[in-house]
Formats: sequence, structure tokens, C-alpha cells
Amino acid sequence: MTRTPTEHRITLQDSDLCYFVWDGGQESTILLLHATGFHSRCWDKTVAELPKSHRVIAVDLRGHGRSSKSGPFGWFDIGKDIVDLVDALDLHNIVVAGHSMGGHCALFTSSNRVSRFKALVLVDPVVLAPEQYTEHAANIAEIGNDDHPIARRRDQWKSPSEMFENFSKRHPFNLWQPNVLRDYCEFGLLPHQDGYELACPPKIEAQIYMGTSQRDLKCLLPKVTQPTVVMRAKQRIGPRETMDFSNSPTWPGLADALPNARDIYLPELSHFIPMQRPDLVAKEIREQLTN
Repeated sequence: MTRTPTEHRITLQDSDLCYFVWDGGQESTILLLHATGFHSRCWDKTVAELPKSHRVIAVDLRGHGRSSKSGPFGWFDIGKDIVDLVDALDLHNIVVAGHSMGGHCALFTSSNRVSRFKALVLVDPVVLAPEQYTEHAANIAEIGNDDHPIARRRDQWKSPSEMFENFSKRHPFNLWQPNVLRDYCEFGLLPHQDGYELACPPKIEAQIYMGTSQRDLKCLLPKVTQPTVVMRAKQRIGPRETMDFSNSPTWPGLADALPNARDIYLPELSHFIPMQRPDLVAKEIREQLTN
């Protein structure tokens, strides 16, 4: 029988967040953090593969889903929200899984609350090689928020079904499992006038992308002493392209730079590992629960 989550809201120091809870045992918590432009319910098919004996919490990050749309939208600001959430809910023995920006957020949060985290599963996290941050900052500086391609995304839809039909024919969404894409569309829209609009406004999503160059975590990595898995998709070859979502943005040396991490290279998969293979992500989470 599929577990149905309950929706919750919480007011923190700097933001109001929405999060969903799948009930289970209270001794440990699985915390799920999504990618830029996504939302908490993109994890539903991963949760379906997790043991029902553990509580699961998936968060709509600042600017996303049903959480507040108030800035700033810096990556450390978003990470601090999760630190505050962990403190407010008094969570302990946490296994955190973060995809893309969510992986960056998982590293930030666990390095600031080491005693509360049991393990990390980083799913193609946006953590660049140290030398790439200067180069990327120079490239981003040439683009204004309103000029970023993401800011011009289609924002209005008649229905989640229309969005699904449109996206299912497009790369990279055609690589996803259809049931995950349906969740992305169903919960990624909010009612607006006679139709729906994206729950993460394109201009906010663009602002978040623009902030990646200022989010170097190298000073925090030595503090992440918990067992960590780094799942990486097909490695990008050649110059970094900001909008190339087919290949991995993850620094191949990340696992070696962490005190207690192992690298899992998945060249057959795109950056959207949880959308293509939620079972693989769930498998790594289950292993961290039992270690």
C-alpha cells in the first residue's frame, strides 16, 4: 500500500517553507532536497521504494513549490533555511538525499549540523571543481537575470495534463519515467486565473542559477565527516555550458575531497538520475539507513 504524505508549513527565521511528511518511525529521518526549479513531490517515486519504518520529509525549498517566494535566493540562504528547519523540528539521525542544488544544500546543512546527520546521498550535486568557480563567475557576470534563458520559460499552462503532453516529447524530459514526469507536472503548478502557473516562477529560477558561481563549498567539505555517497551522471566533456542538463555538473574529485565518501559513476544516466532511476537512489538511501 502506497503511503500518502501530509502537507505541513513552518515559519522560520527568514522564510516560510512547505514540506511533506510520510509517516514512519521517529528514531531516524530521511530528508529529501530537490533540484533548482523542481519541488518536493518529485521524490514520490523514490519514497515508494523506501522502507515504511522510517519517516520521510521532503521540502519545497525557498522560492519553489508551495514555499514562500521571498528572496534573497542565494544558495547559502537556501541552505540556511534547511539548517533552521532541522533545528525547529529537532531532527536527529538524518539520512539526507539531495539532487543537484539539493545536494549542495545537503552538504551545507550537514556541515553546519554534523551531530544531527547520519549519512548523505548526493545525487549529481552542483559542486564544481575549485578552479571552475572563477571561470563560471566571469561567464555569469555577462548575463542579467532577465536575459537568462530560464527567465523566459513558459509560465502559464491550461492544466497539468497539457504540461505533461508538451514535456513528454521534449529532451531531457523524454528520458524520465513517465510517472515521475506526471508528479513533476501535477505538483509543479499552482492555480492561476483560468489555468495554472509554474510553482517556481522562471525569474526566481533564473536568479538561483545565476548564484551558482558564488557558492564554493571547499571550506566546508572537511566538516562533512558522515558517510557520503556521490552519485554522478555522464561527465561533461569540454567547456562548461550553463544550460547543458544532459551531463553532470559534479566535480569528479568531490568524493576524494570529502573525509568519508565513495563515488558512484553512472555514465548511462543524465543529470536527472532520480527521474530516470528512482530505484537506484532509494537503494543508496536504504544502504545508508542500515550502515
